[in-house]
Amino acid sequence: MTEGVVDIDGTEHKVENNTWIVGDDDEVIVIDAARDAEKILEQVGEREVLAVICTAGLPDHVGAAIEVASRDEAIVALHPKDKPLWRETWRETWPDIDMEDDGVFGVADVQLDVMETPGVSPGGVSLYCEALGAVFTGKALQADGPGKLGGEYPALADQLTSIGGRLFTLPADTRVLANHGDEVTVGDLEPHFDDWVSGSLTRDPAAGGDADQGPLTDGTKISGIKLGPGDE
Repeated sequence: MTEGVVDIDGTEHKVENNTWIVGDDDEVIVIDAARDAEKILEQVGEREVLAVICTAGLPDHVGAAIEVASRDEAIVALHPKDKPLWRETWRETWPDIDMEDDGVFGVADVQLDVMETPGVSPGGVSLYCEALGAVFTGKALQADGPGKLGGEYPALADQLTSIGGRLFTLPADTRVLANHGDEVTVGDLEPHFDDWVSGSLTRDPAAGGDADQGPLTDGTKISGIKLGPGDE
């Protein structure tokens, strides 16, 4: 875990970030190298860094990506839709690989499957590792629910579509390992999904809990949320 300050639209926010290291005694993949390359590489030790994967292009996901990757000439991977966000941190370089949905990364004896989970950022991704029973969700889904950016939801309908249509299709005991906060499981969070869709995330408590508050009051149909490719 690393700590720091992120500037969002001129407002500074103190944040704590989880950087996940997946591998064995010889090689690793680093997920979301937030800001403190020295601390991350200390945890990596003598193991070879094969790749640095960024689940989003936001500063607290990519701040140490170049330095961590450069030690072992590792690749840096990012979804192309988040390149404009990447450019806010790294003005003179680009990621090495454009990630796409259903892409695969291998490390040690496990496989990380790329799942597009936009919402907080247009190119947000999650990485599912069936062998470890874990999904690395970035900001898409956290222990306290859908992640925010600067205290708000940039594209909540897209984010809930990602959660309901992708992340909540995983086994209930799948560990949710986010960029912020504690570990939780899919089964812990899934029962709250209907409340999120009905507007609980944006409802003003001062309004007395009126279900008509917020943009999702009429559920998935009116908000544009699709839980599957064929849903209308």
